[in-house]
Amino acid sequence: VQLVESGGGSVQAGGRLRLSCTTGRSRTGPACMAWFRQVSGKEREGVATIDHGASDYTDSARGRFTISKDSLRTTLILQMNNLAPDDTAVYYCAAKRQCGDPEWYYWGQGTQVTVS
Repeated sequence: VQLVESGGGSVQAGGRLRLSCTTGRSRTGPACMAWFRQVSGKEREGVATIDHGASDYTDSARGRFTISKDSLRTTLILQMNNLAPDDTAVYYCAAKRQCGDPEWYYWGQGTQVTVS
């Protein structure tokens, strides 16, 4: 599994971005995946998770962000709407080797999101 994020950029407050994370798989990727974000100087924090299609969100993301997979289930997506300056961060996708594992084993290199 090789995770590669894309779709970051600079937007104005209230705007939207769509982040993608390819898994390097030609068929179904990891079943349990997530988006995290990190502001420089702060700890990485969770944003959203997806587990066999069931999604969950942190309070800051709920109602504005949507986590999903494409039809082939090889790409993880994060649709972000109504962005605010507090959403500025480097966004990372992550995956578990097995859904029951506590560790997020695979990580991408991150993509910068800047909201002004």
